[in-house]
Amino acid sequence: MREPAFQDQYPDDYAYCYGCGRLNTQGHHLKSYWDGEETVCRHTPDPKFTGGFPGFLYGGMIASLIDCHGAGTAAAAKAKADDKPISRFVTASLKVDYLAPTPINTELEVRGKVVEIKGRKVIVDMTVTAAGTICATGTVVMVQIKDQK
Repeated sequence: MREPAFQDQYPDDYAYCYGCGRLNTQGHHLKSYWDGEETVCRHTPDPKFTGGFPGFLYGGMIASLIDCHGAGTAAAAKAKADDKPISRFVTASLKVDYLAPTPINTELEVRGKVVEIKGRKVIVDMTVTAAGTICATGTVVMVQIKDQK
């Protein structure tokens, strides 16, 4: 049986994110899981999220995928390192490099790899892949919300 998604373990007070909040009825409901030492999120963007060129995803949605999966990865990694329940993280820094057009109506695979855990800060390297092509990479710096230690 698969473990629950990281985002499904967020406390209710912190579960309203448009990208990954399970309690946001209008959101994307992104789900992230462990896959060995990395994390993975799979998502097929709706055609309404097309960018300036028809058939391809707009950059803000790509950044959102990296941001939300990065927060989930940070939360899960910190929980694993501290042997505590998942807590909520917020973005301190988000860097995205767009490498190739990202198609819509194609399942995207977003992967995270923890680079560093230091106190309340977690740094995660990210990739977004479509049909075997890396379309974007990124690095996020996530910070644990103080009252969620």
